[in-house]
Amino acid sequence: MVFNTGMVGYVESMTDPSYNGQILTFTYPLIGNYGVPNISTKDENGIEKHIESDRIQVKGIVIHDLSLVSNHWSSVMTLDEWLYKEQIPGIYNVDTRKLTKKLREDGVTMCALVVSDSDNVNIEDIQTKLKKTVNYNNKNFMEYVSTKKIQIIGDTNSNVVIIDTGTKNSILRNIIDIKYGIIKMPWNTKVEKILSYKPNGVIISNGPGDPKICADTIKTANILLEYNMPVLGICLGAQILALADHAKTYKLKYGHRSQNKPCINIDDSRTYITSQNHGYCIDRESLKNSEFRLWFINADDKTVEGIKHKKNKSIAVQFHPEAAPGPYDCKYIFDTFKKIMEENKNCPK
Repeated sequence: MVFNTGMVGYVESMTDPSYNGQILTFTYPLIGNYGVPNISTKDENGIEKHIESDRIQVKGIVIHDLSLVSNHWSSVMTLDEWLYKEQIPGIYNVDTRKLTKKLREDGVTMCALVVSDSDNVNIEDIQTKLKKTVNYNNKNFMEYVSTKKIQIIGDTNSNVVIIDTGTKNSILRNIIDIKYGIIKMPWNTKVEKILSYKPNGVIISNGPGDPKICADTIKTANILLEYNMPVLGICLGAQILALADHAKTYKLKYGHRSQNKPCINIDDSRTYITSQNHGYCIDRESLKNSEFRLWFINADDKTVEGIKHKKNKSIAVQFHPEAAPGPYDCKYIFDTFKKIMEENKNCPK
């Protein structure tokens, strides 16, 4: 179970692949008040317009006050109707403030969402079942969130390869916005296959779980760094890129999941308000063992929020520059990546 402190964006959050395998608690008390838009609507490139993947990714949601009536021009169904349609459980009338305090004090935890017709819930039986369940930290979620086949999106005369470890649709939209086509590939695609498409750059996407489990992606990232290929890591992708160059990662006590996290760009001392969703982080001290240097830090807890390679053109951010939900302060990261690709035309392909 994890918690998100955002005031809006429940549709985007619930369809974010980074939440796969998690029960999500919303700390904002009223959820569902603006309903759910037409989730099947797609843009001219076949990308879903209103959601971040093709389905609800969370295992369940916990909220305080459920709005059973929605009043918004884009709403076609209520939150409750959407959950029922996709067979995702939810529970409301919960003191989410008290629950969040517990998660902050004890850390995120394995949990169960149980329905009963009586008050006689067997807690010991539930705890026994939980102990037999594969722990979230040890599970490889790539089979649930990564594409099973190569997908081509947009005009690929100039293209970016996305190594899909749980890509949000908004990342795809931002690549299209900077005038590049997309070659979306499974998380364990070999580097030879990636290079065969002659990409201008590679993005390693966001996604769920412990980055160390993505051993194949880490190996591929290591080779791409050796080739001096422009690489952008986002969230899980940032952690994978760090591991590929001998840095380390660790699990945060309760993670960063919100739309208002301040991050400082140490290159210009500017603070940006960011959208975040991660439970793991890059070890700041371990960057000394790599060719990466610190780029962004979290203004609250000083954790690593961005890194830059000292020699080649690879960059990574722990926050979500594509937002969805959240502020668009950091969309310029995609423009920065575009500039890097255009300056790196001599990169071997």
